[in-house]
Amino acid sequence: MNVRVAPAQVLPSVTPAQTMALSVLLSISFSHMLNDLIQSLIPSIYPLLKTNYDLSFGQIGFLTLTFQITASLLQPVVGTFTDKRPMPFSLPVGMGFTLVGLLMLSQAHNYPMLLLAAALVGMGSSVFHPESSRVARMASGGRHGLAQSVFQVGGNAGQAIGPLAAAFVVMPHGQGSVAIFAVLALLGMAVLYGVGRWYSVTVGSRARGKKAAPVVSPMPRNKVILAVSVLLVLIFSKYFYTASLASYYTFYLIERFHVPVQSAQVYLFLYLGAFALGTLCGGPMGDRIGRKYVIWVSILGVLPFTLILPYANLFWTVVLTIPIGLILSSAFSAILVYAQELMPGRIGTVSGLFFGFAFGMGGLGAAVLGQMADHIGITAVYHICSFLPAIGLLTAFLPNLERPHRAV
Repeated sequence: MNVRVAPAQVLPSVTPAQTMALSVLLSISFSHMLNDLIQSLIPSIYPLLKTNYDLSFGQIGFLTLTFQITASLLQPVVGTFTDKRPMPFSLPVGMGFTLVGLLMLSQAHNYPMLLLAAALVGMGSSVFHPESSRVARMASGGRHGLAQSVFQVGGNAGQAIGPLAAAFVVMPHGQGSVAIFAVLALLGMAVLYGVGRWYSVTVGSRARGKKAAPVVSPMPRNKVILAVSVLLVLIFSKYFYTASLASYYTFYLIERFHVPVQSAQVYLFLYLGAFALGTLCGGPMGDRIGRKYVIWVSILGVLPFTLILPYANLFWTVVLTIPIGLILSSAFSAILVYAQELMPGRIGTVSGLFFGFAFGMGGLGAAVLGQMADHIGITAVYHICSFLPAIGLLTAFLPNLERPHRAV
C-alpha cells in the first residue's frame, strides 16, 4: 500500500519544465563555500589549539563533537519547521551565529570558551544547511542531482581552502588572526540576504499559484523505512571514515612521517580538494545513470584504497588520499536526492535529517577516534578505519527507484 505524504505548505515540488535559476544556485554554492571555509578553520587549527591549551586527542575530539552535535540535533528540527513555514531570511541569521562563534574562537582564553565558540558555529550550520539545500532544489529546474552537487561542491571547496587559510594566515599570526575571517562571514550574510529575497518572492508566487496535488511516495512504508535506515548506515560509514582524515590526518602525517605542520596542512588541502571535485560528479551522474549505482561505487569503491593507506609511505599516502576523496565524496549528493525522492514533499525534513546525521556522525567519529588515538595511537586508528567502507555492501538492500529523466 503506497504511503501518501503531504506536500510542503507552499513549496510544491520543482518540475522539469521550470528553468534552472543559475545565479541563485551559484550564490547559494558560494555562500556554502564561505560557511564551510569558516567552519573548517576549527579542525584546521587543532595543532595550534593542542599546543596552546595542552589538549589531549580526546579533548580535540570532544571539541569536534560539540560543533557537530549542535548542528546535527537542530538541523532536522529546522528542516521540519520550515517545511510548514518557510523562513527565507533565516539564512543570513544562521550565518550571523557563525560570525559570533568565529569571533569568540579568535578571543577564547580557555577550553570552555572554545567549546562555546564551536557550539555557536554549529548552530549557524544547523540553520544554513536545511534551508540552503531547499533553495538549491527550488533553483534546480528539475535537475536535482546537479543542483545538489553544485551546492555541495561549494561547501567542500570551502573545507579544502580552510587548511590553507589556517596554514598561511592563522599559524604564522596566532589564534587572534581567526577574527580576520569575520569579513567572509559578513560577505556571506550579504549574499544570503539576496538569496532570501529571491526565496521570498518565489514562495509568494507559488503560494498564489494553483495548489499542488498531494505527493505520493514511490515505495510502500516498510520499504521507505528500510531504505532510509540503510542510507543512514552508509552515512555513518562515510562520515566516520572522513572524520579520521578531516580531524586527524595532519596529526597522522606529523606523527608517522615527521612532516612540518604547514606541510601537513597542504597535504590535507590536496585531500579536501579531491573531495570537493568528487562531489561535483556524484549528483549529475545520479541524474543520468541512477542514484543507486553512484552510491554503490562511492562507498564500496573506495575500499581498496583505504585498506592500502595505513601501509603506504609518505608519497603514496598523499597519492592514495586523492582517489579516496574523489570517490567517497560523490556519495552524499546521490544519497540526499535518493532520500528526497523516497519522501517527496519533505525536502526540509529530509535535508535536515541527513545533514544533521552526517554532522552528528562526523562529530561522534572525531570524539571516538580521538579517545582511541589517546589509548592505541593514531596509526592504529587508521588501520581500524580502513575497513569502514566495506559497510557499502548494504547498498544491495536499497530498492531500485525509477531512473530519473534529464530535464529539458
